[in-house]
This record gives sequence, C-alpha cells and structure tokens, in this order.
Amino acid sequence: MYHRIISKVSRVPRTSGLKPQWSQRSFTKTLRERMKEVVPKEQERVKALLSKHGDKVLSQVTVKQAVSGMRSVKALICETSALDEHEGIRFRGLSVPEVQAKLPKPSVRGLKGEYVLIEGEIPTADEAKQLSEELASEPRCCVPKHVRQLIDDLPVHQHPMSQFSASVLALQSESKFARAYEEGVNKSQYWEYALEDALTLIARIPGVSSRIYRHCFRDGMMIKHDPSLDWSANWCHMSGYDGVEIYDLMRMYFAIHSDHEGGNVSAHACHLVGSALSDPYLSFAAGLCGLAGPLHGLANQESLRFIKKIQRKLGDRKPDKEFIQDFVVDLLSSGQVVPGFGHAVLRKTDPRYMIQREFALKYLPDDETFKVVSLLYEVVPDVLKNWKGGKVANPWPNLDAHSGCLLQHYGLVEDHFYTVLFGMGRALGVMSQYVVSRALGFPIERPKSVTTQAIEKQFDAKP
Repeated sequence: MYHRIISKVSRVPRTSGLKPQWSQRSFTKTLRERMKEVVPKEQERVKALLSKHGDKVLSQVTVKQAVSGMRSVKALICETSALDEHEGIRFRGLSVPEVQAKLPKPSVRGLKGEYVLIEGEIPTADEAKQLSEELASEPRCCVPKHVRQLIDDLPVHQHPMSQFSASVLALQSESKFARAYEEGVNKSQYWEYALEDALTLIARIPGVSSRIYRHCFRDGMMIKHDPSLDWSANWCHMSGYDGVEIYDLMRMYFAIHSDHEGGNVSAHACHLVGSALSDPYLSFAAGLCGLAGPLHGLANQESLRFIKKIQRKLGDRKPDKEFIQDFVVDLLSSGQVVPGFGHAVLRKTDPRYMIQREFALKYLPDDETFKVVSLLYEVVPDVLKNWKGGKVANPWPNLDAHSGCLLQHYGLVEDHFYTVLFGMGRALGVMSQYVVSRALGFPIERPKSVTTQAIEKQFDAKP
C-alpha cells in the first residue's frame, strides 16, 4: 500500500496536485478535516489558473495523433500523479525512488497512502493509522449480503474481471453520492459524498476480490477479515495467504499499480464516466471494464505466459544469456513483440520494475522463474536497441515484465486473476482522482470529433 510513503520526509519539488507540505505534522486530523481545509484553497487556485492562462495553448494535435489514439496529446488534468519519460511515475511530486527511500518503520506498516493521493499531503503516523483502521472497521469494510450472494451465484468459469465489475456495480446500491445528488445537494458538497463512497468502495474491495478468488479457485469457503491487519494484508489473509513476505509483496504490488496519470484506459474511463456525475461505483466499474482489455490490464498475464514458454523450451537445461538471446531473436524475426518490454512514455527502465527486482533479489534469488526474468533484463534491451527490423525507442522492461513472477512464487498461480489484483491497486488512484475532480468542479468531458472525410477535405483542398 501507499502507506510506504508516509513517514518523516524532507521538502521536495512539487509537480502537480493539491499543495503538499512535505513535513510531518505534530497534530492529528482526519482526512475529511484536512480536505475541508485544502479544497477551498485549491478551488481558488484553479479559478485563478483559468483566469490567467485559460486561453493559452496547451498542446497541438496532428492527424496522426488523432488517428492513433490521441497518444501524447495533452488534453486531460490529473492531479494525483504525473508520468515523466526519464523518471517514471511521480505520486504527488514524489518519484518511486523517493517513495522507496522514505519507508516508515515496520511499526507503521499499516498506514494508507490514499491520504497522500487524495489530500496531497504527507499525514502524521496517527492520521494515517486512523484511516487504515477506518478502512478495516465494520460496517465500512463489510460486503453487503446481496453482493456476496451475487458472487456466489456467478459461474466459476466466468472471467474474474467481469465478476469484479459486476460486484462493484452491485455495491452501487450503497452510494451516498447518488442519494445526495437525487436529494439536490449543493455541488460544492459533491466531493464530500464522493469521498465517503470512495472510502467505502476501497474498504470493501478486499472482501469482494477475495470472495471472487475463493469462489473461482478454491473451495468457496470464505475467511473472515482481521481488523488488526491493514488493507493489503487483509486481502492476503481472506484469500488464504498469510505471512510477512506476501503481506509486504502485496503492499508493494498494490502501491505500484495504483496510479499512472489520467490518460491510461482505466483511469480515463473512470474519469470520463465520473465527469457525467455518475457515482464512484459506476465510474470504477467502467474503469475495470477498460482494464480488462488485453491491451491494458492483461499485460502482466501475457508476460508471465511468455516466461513460461521460455521455460518449457528450456526443459531440463539451465537458462543462460545465449539461449535467451536466440529465443528473443527468433521471436522478433517471426514478427512478434517481447512481452513486458517497452513503454508508450518511459525512456528508461520502469522504476516500478526495479522495485520488484530488488524484492526478488532479496527474497527469492534462487527462484527458477526469476532467473529467466533476470536474464531477460540483461539481454533483451541490447537486442531491441540493435534490432535490424527497427530500433526500439524504449527497449527497457516495464512494470508487467516482473509482477507475475513474484505472484506465482507465493502461490498465486492463477494468472486469470492477475488483472483483478491490478484493479484493486488501480482503485486507490482512480478513486483519488474522482474525489479531486469533484472537489475542483471539473465539468463533463466532451471533446470534438471529426470524420476522416473532413480531414481529407481540410488538408487536400487546394489553396
């Protein structure tokens, strides 16, 4: 979990988001109290920004960008994180290495970074602990009976992601935001009800997800949540996995999957639906449907299957660099890509990959799958940089090249479920984005579209 960035930290440059004060406060306030202080100031800041810079050009769009999915077009606002091509993701101004360097002591492992993503400020240990305990408290974390029944009635062969999305939609019956809107609440209070829904949704996700896991892959018997455990550890416990190492693994996993700017499919889908004032449950379900697509959330599954394919071809042989190089060259020669390598934005090894690699070097250096992953890390970039079929702008491994290896080491071998875990982490980011969007009063998203015929007419016309 994001609790890892909550500790005594020094002042760092701010790149985006609600104004952080990167210092440890000596007093305790709830997240709601802090938001009530911050939101009015941020509303004024955005109002002033529009007044001063509203007519200035932020980005220009080429026909190629419009046809190829608006790649790199600056047309969205995301306050919670920003993606730098050289440094990777920054969470509220903190790079992943900076986050890693500011880990709290083990005694505060249960802290929650939703505080940082939503409110933009490093909380005190007591504040973060209070939020962590709230997310584990009853009835906040209790999954309603009708949702439990829904999961139990779904066919076990139905993909876990569609079960996850359906369950989130079923949770929508509990939406305080939807109820408040129907009752005519003032729009200045939207963020307060959005926050309540977001926290309840996040609190119930471990119970929903673990029930789907045990329904699909175990005996269907449920394990009661433990209020003494934090959000990530509770998911492990309820799914049937206990132990310090897997608790730490899943805290890291959910943290590094949580937020990735606002333009990726899951984040953008959630923002788009939320901009119509659909409540957090409806918006998150939309994001999950986008995440389920094979070009988005299935990348870690595909990367692990690629590694398994290498292992099958190896048989009883030990992997070495020569074998890996020949395998990759043959793959590229057949017109295929190397799963887990390359990124639309990054131009260096994904820092989120490196955190996973460090974890593996510490806890599972002799794991046979990790040995293949490590060799790929050493061999593939040079092959891609010098490939005769065209050099790759970013030949480095990304987040998805490593995560499947770690999950299967601790017994999570059901790769159809990996995207659900991705969705759990992503909930922390997109729900934070949702609350901030309501706080800042962002309007409904409505870009203008054109036809290909209109483009031809505009640019083929003679002067």
